[in-house]
Amino acid sequence: MSETALPGRRGQAARNDVVILDAARDVFLLDPKAPISAVAERAGVGISALYRRYPSKEFLLCRLCHDGLRRFISEAEASAGEPDAWAALAGFLGRVVEADVHSLTVHLAGTFTPTDEMGADARRANELAAGLVARAHESGRLRRDAVTEDVGMILECCAAIRVEDPVRTSELRRRYLALLLEGLASGDGPDLPGPPPRPGEMNGRWRPS
Repeated sequence: MSETALPGRRGQAARNDVVILDAARDVFLLDPKAPISAVAERAGVGISALYRRYPSKEFLLCRLCHDGLRRFISEAEASAGEPDAWAALAGFLGRVVEADVHSLTVHLAGTFTPTDEMGADARRANELAAGLVARAHESGRLRRDAVTEDVGMILECCAAIRVEDPVRTSELRRRYLALLLEGLASGDGPDLPGPPPRPGEMNGRWRPS
């Protein structure tokens, strides 16, 4: 039985949690500086019900981003079992883009203090992504000058594509991910210009401004 199917107060609390998180995602993707009251209004719950679950805006932002990080890990773990190394990497990127994980990264970096648990999960996520990249290199399908850090930047590029129609947004993201994957594939073209992101170079964005 899922949490949202539980009877009584526990079930109602779980349902409220889903509604609140969905509302928070919508609100903060539009405006990271929006007050927490805007989340309660969009969710259709009282502010007291929201504060019982999330004692502060920073706590709520942290939860949203940590959920996205866990989704990233889940998709990477699923791809690790794919025997075709290139299909594993491409499928992983496609599912993460479809889940819109990195929109939160782009919009909410620097708005809260990451927890130690998030730090551990971030390291795990990087290890899994590095494993997918290493396998793709070994297969000969991934261009030799592509690095693990390029994966995160590609996902952020796709997340930046957003129009009013969610269906059209998804179509455009799939289109440009396909183009980016063509660029990742090995071939006879010139080397990529400039050095790639250094390990940890982008992490400074997560420090609260």
